[in-house]
Amino acid sequence: MSLSPSACAVPNQFVEVEERRLAYRVIGAGTPLVLCLRFRGTMDDWDPAFLDALASRGFQVYVFDYSGLGWSTGQPTYDPAALAKDAIDLIGALQLGRVVLGGWSIGGIAAQLVLLLAPQLLSHLLLIATTPPGPLVKTGEPLFYQLAARDNDFEDFVSLFFEPASASSREAALRSAERIAQRSEGRCTPVPYAWAAQSLGDGPRNPMFPLQAALDALKQTQTPVLHVGGDHDIVFPVENWYALNRALPTLQLLTLPSSGHGPQSQYPEASAAHIAAFIYGECAADPA
Repeated sequence: MSLSPSACAVPNQFVEVEERRLAYRVIGAGTPLVLCLRFRGTMDDWDPAFLDALASRGFQVYVFDYSGLGWSTGQPTYDPAALAKDAIDLIGALQLGRVVLGGWSIGGIAAQLVLLLAPQLLSHLLLIATTPPGPLVKTGEPLFYQLAARDNDFEDFVSLFFEPASASSREAALRSAERIAQRSEGRCTPVPYAWAAQSLGDGPRNPMFPLQAALDALKQTQTPVLHVGGDHDIVFPVENWYALNRALPTLQLLTLPSSGHGPQSQYPEASAAHIAAFIYGECAADPA
């Protein structure tokens, strides 16, 4: 039996939906898991070790570019409602039925909006290094806004997604950057940082996701929710999820040590194993 291609080698695919073309890739076979991207991300910015680890645990992983970014056509925007629509349209166009929906950073905000707008599409909600709706107990750091608005080198990569004070995290960042660079065919056009910066604002806000209806949906949902975070996330501090863990009936929290805004890139195997246990292990709390 031949092995499935690695995330570094799977081809770009395209689906036409509502006068735009959404680009996507598929890794593995099994339970459909759709992943929404981070700010300034394209399909190339997922660590292939994380995607391959998910595929090895029985997931058919779908990654895609938002409208107008990467290989996708259409009007680019970082309006979370538009990003959520991209996910909804992709799921519908590919006839995936109910999926595990995941989202990293702003992609996690988009995924929470899908839970609000089209809960019938989700079996589970997987959130990675993102923010909950509503008031925050801790805001992000101004450093993120400096780094996210410029062209980034390796040191910026470490500061954004890892823990610069940790030698082991720095080593993990180097390995992750090397893996991300492995793809040679069909790489995406990077998101222009000057354009993306227009969506940022000058610094942290409170709340970052000011939609009461989304918070109400999380408080009322029967859909199992897992948040995977780093213990020093300069963008969306994980402490904000712990402040809600008595209010959200299906929420589970995993915090990984000495890590930042990309915990799944620092711990690809461990993250995938925890996610698989969450999905397949029937470990979601019964809200009744």
